Amino acid sequence: MRILLVEDDRLLGDGLQAGLTQAGYAVDWLRDGEAAVTALSTESFAAVVLDLGLPKRDGLSVLQWLRGRHDATPVLILTARDQLEDKVRGLDLGADDYVLKPFDLDEITARLRALVRRAHGRPEPVLAVGEIELNPAARSVTRAGQTVELTPREFDLLHLLLENTDRVLTRRTLEEQLYTWNDAVDSNALEVHIHHLRKKLGNDLIRTVRGVGYMVSTGAPAS
Repeated sequence: MRILLVEDDRLLGDGLQAGLTQAGYAVDWLRDGEAAVTALSTESFAAVVLDLGLPKRDGLSVLQWLRGRHDATPVLILTARDQLEDKVRGLDLGADDYVLKPFDLDEITARLRALVRRAHGRPEPVLAVGEIELNPAARSVTRAGQTVELTPREFDLLHLLLENTDRVLTRRTLEEQLYTWNDAVDSNALEVHIHHLRKKLGNDLIRTVRGVGYMVSTGAPAS
């Protein structure tokens, strides 16, 4: 899952980017509100971690702009402002969650998982299709109850497909959600990951929609 981190504190931003990356997120980090607006105007993210005290354009202004264009991307506000009115205003402007600094990284990752889950209308913490079960918190996958070892990129790709069951995801959408601006991506990388997932989880799980992209159907047969 690709996350946009908007934080002007270099030490904190560096630590957050490293921690969220280690937790399995693809993280793009920006340091001012204007750059965030530009990125959100042109690209897609699973969630935004947004500081309030940003240069050029503050976090609440970015949030108001985002919701003003009817963009429902989940937003987690991360700030040192502990006044009740700041929290109320942020939530009323459309924030999905609000965490005060200092914070625990495990809490941030858990809250992000919850935001992504709710954004897809999914109350349960584990994704399941047929014999396949994926646990985002544990970053584990089982097939008929047996653990399946996946690479981090394979796991992320499967997670995206299962979060969007019965929906065709284009190659561009998948690549946007899997890779950051700094990643070097081979032209056939996506196809290679799809091939490996089919080999490990069964050929019938991931369907190719020619000329469009890939999908997992809730009616996928057990393999």
